[in-house]
Amino acid sequence: MSIGGSSIADDSSWATRGACVTMDPDGFFVQGAEQHAVKSACGACPVRTECLVDALNNRVDFGVWGGMTERERRRLLRRHPQVSDWGAVLRRAEQAVVGG
Repeated sequence: MSIGGSSIADDSSWATRGACVTMDPDGFFVQGAEQHAVKSACGACPVRTECLVDALNNRVDFGVWGGMTERERRRLLRRHPQVSDWGAVLRRAEQAVVGG
C-alpha cells in the first residue's frame, strides 16, 4: 500500500497513531523479561505492522518495535537475509492469516 507514492513504512505519520504514543518511550528500551511485558502494549496497536516494518527495514538494533524484541528481529533478519521490503512480506502474511 502506498500514500502519495511512498510506502506506509516510509511515512512516519504512523507513529502518531500508535498505542504507545502517550507512553514513556524509554519503557520500550528495557532488558530481559521486562521486554515481554512491554510487548503487550503492542498487542492491539493499530499501527503494529508499520512499526515492525520500520524497525526491520531500518535494522533498528534496540528496543521493542511492532511487538518484537531486538533478539526476535535479529533472528528474523538472519533467517531471511534476502528480504528487502518487509512491508510486502508482512502484508502477504497478514492476508494469508485472514484468509484473503
